[in-house]
Amino acid sequence: MSRPAARVVVADDQTVVREGIVMLLGLLPGIEVVGSAGDGEEALRLVAEHAPDVVLMDLRMPRCDGVEATRRVRAEHPATQVVVLTTYADDDSLFPALQAGARGYLTKDADGDEIVRAVAHVMSGEAGLSPQIQRRLLERLAAPVPEAASAPAAPRELPDGLTAREAEVLALVADGLSNAEIAGGLHVSTATVKTHINNLFAKTGVRDRAQAVRYAYRHGIAKPPGAPGG
Repeated sequence: MSRPAARVVVADDQTVVREGIVMLLGLLPGIEVVGSAGDGEEALRLVAEHAPDVVLMDLRMPRCDGVEATRRVRAEHPATQVVVLTTYADDDSLFPALQAGARGYLTKDADGDEIVRAVAHVMSGEAGLSPQIQRRLLERLAAPVPEAASAPAAPRELPDGLTAREAEVLALVADGLSNAEIAGGLHVSTATVKTHINNLFAKTGVRDRAQAVRYAYRHGIAKPPGAPGG
């Protein structure tokens, strides 16, 4: 007897990406799309309404991002598994999403076989993670915790919804580093750096690197040359 189709919700704020994934899923055996969402709040509503087996969850969405949505899905609907969707496998939100309860990940250029395999893995209780991601996750868990971490300082409030990594990239832009130099320093791909820069440009409303540098100085994310402590 054949297994019932896996019931899936797709959550991604980019309409073209979301519709493309839904269309691809519709062609795959053993998968039934029961809903698609443009943000985390809508994804949570669809999970409550349809009780899907799996949510394919974009990490960067408005209103409620993928990490928070994953945490709430796993807390409120434990029978629903989450596979995160990421543009690049080194996305900074991937590990927080795994800590929030996601059981696997897919890059957005994944083919049909990869999607079917990831869905099958998480439904059977396995982790849908590549060996590279598993190794990096274990390295993070094994990293020694500094003694001072027992009383962490309150995180700095960043302007315009910037993430800590976006602010770090912005500071490096203000220091005059190229995308390739930033990628080398942060041990990520240049494509990931471009994504961070596009995101921080959109959030801050700047149009070019010169405006970004002025923004960084104005908000104390970087110090102008010659400034005290700079």
